[in-house]
Amino acid sequence: MCRVRTFFTVVFLLALPAAGLVPFSAEAAMQKSFEVSGWIPYWRAATGTADVLPNISTLTEVNPFVYTLVEDGALIDNGLIDQEPWLSLRAEAKSKNIRFIPTVMTSNSELVHTLLSNTQSRIALEDTLANLVKESGFDGIDIDFEGKKAETRDYYSTFLKGLKMRLKDKWLMCSIESRTPLADRYYGTTPPPDATTYANDLKAIGKYCDRVRIMAYDQQSIDLKLAAQYASSSQLYAPVGDPAWVEKVILLVARDIPKNKLMIGIPTYGYEYDVTAYAGPEYLYKILWTFNPGYAIPLAEKLGITPYRTPWGELAFSYAPTSTSTPSGVATSSLSAQAISGLSTALAASAYAQTYNSNLPFRYVVWPDAESVRQKVELAKRLGVRGVSIFKLDGGQDPNIWNVLATNAKAPARAPLARGLSLGSIGEDVRTLQMILNADAATQIAVSGAGSPGSETTRFGPLTKRAVQKFQEKYGIAKKGHPAFGTVGPATRAQLNALLQTL
Repeated sequence: MCRVRTFFTVVFLLALPAAGLVPFSAEAAMQKSFEVSGWIPYWRAATGTADVLPNISTLTEVNPFVYTLVEDGALIDNGLIDQEPWLSLRAEAKSKNIRFIPTVMTSNSELVHTLLSNTQSRIALEDTLANLVKESGFDGIDIDFEGKKAETRDYYSTFLKGLKMRLKDKWLMCSIESRTPLADRYYGTTPPPDATTYANDLKAIGKYCDRVRIMAYDQQSIDLKLAAQYASSSQLYAPVGDPAWVEKVILLVARDIPKNKLMIGIPTYGYEYDVTAYAGPEYLYKILWTFNPGYAIPLAEKLGITPYRTPWGELAFSYAPTSTSTPSGVATSSLSAQAISGLSTALAASAYAQTYNSNLPFRYVVWPDAESVRQKVELAKRLGVRGVSIFKLDGGQDPNIWNVLATNAKAPARAPLARGLSLGSIGEDVRTLQMILNADAATQIAVSGAGSPGSETTRFGPLTKRAVQKFQEKYGIAKKGHPAFGTVGPATRAQLNALLQTL
């Protein structure tokens, strides 16, 4: 369930064409109630930035996927982030108050354990990352350490705690693997003794990370319950990310991580499988490669196939490659390239296996498009999480994704403050007040916990009163001794609403 870990037999053809939450500057805009972030991979820097730049206002945050952790705890900048085209992207992001937060990635579990289990090397890594953010002027850092060992769990939590402390007023983002409910993951089987031994302490991650991106993709067959339901009707089922599964994952992790920190990861790439049908029916899937839609759509056109929308919302088609061999004299017309239904192809292959006591391979191609993204955005909004994170934005995804994000992921406009507010006031307008105050480090309510950015509340308490006082002092509205000091009266409300209009 991750970007870099191998599941089945994977060949990653990426070259195919296609925590204590604080704003990043005193001038930063109020955080959108629904956020959209996106990773741009270094191997597609030119096309990725060219794709994102004209659509950057759709995003809340952009994540250059550039840094790799190496053996000595140092970082390799694979993408030359201090050069073009990143510089233009960064300047545009800054001008629009969009966070620019690079990702540090590794899937080397031994390396992570070695570095984090040693106090000296762990602290050195925390310092390296914090200094990188400070010296480069980034808005924060995104930690993407995948495939960690279970014994690394507590060391990783300590690392996040130390890193957050060093980052101070910068953002700490954490990208982690999905977690499927045990009853669904081991449906029809007996869970192994270590089934509940996890490498991620979700409570600690939720405490120290400002945003937690759940990589809710690369699902394949991890949810045995859903797989069994599809298999019972002979349907092919190897999704990149079924919303039904994503919902299970999010509801599970939301038990330990606040929803206002959770981001649902959405993929823009697909898989081609070599599927073997056996009597039963039974289908065995072997991943051949990943791809962008720029591969799948021309292939379908070449084969004369019309892709169909799967029940879980992704696009798919199946076909028999010309290299497929069958016993002499056996007709395979039902598995020709003209088959447009995954179900009909699966049934034909299953019937062949049953009739000839053999098996028959064929290809299955499945990928998400703009409609798939729309469904995930709607799911995120329905579940009440902070937003979505797109992997990846490299110019090779369905271009209609931008229209979907622009029209479906916009945060609803907040109504201006219309009444006086003071200690003890309760209501959504108090939350709006707190969000405006939290947009400026000088008037921030709290670094973490209730009232902090991302955790605004509907109650006007002592911390909100103190933040209002700081706001009034900054704008010369009132000071200590004034009867309105610490309350939102007409003058204070006018200034707050003026700022709200610019967001």
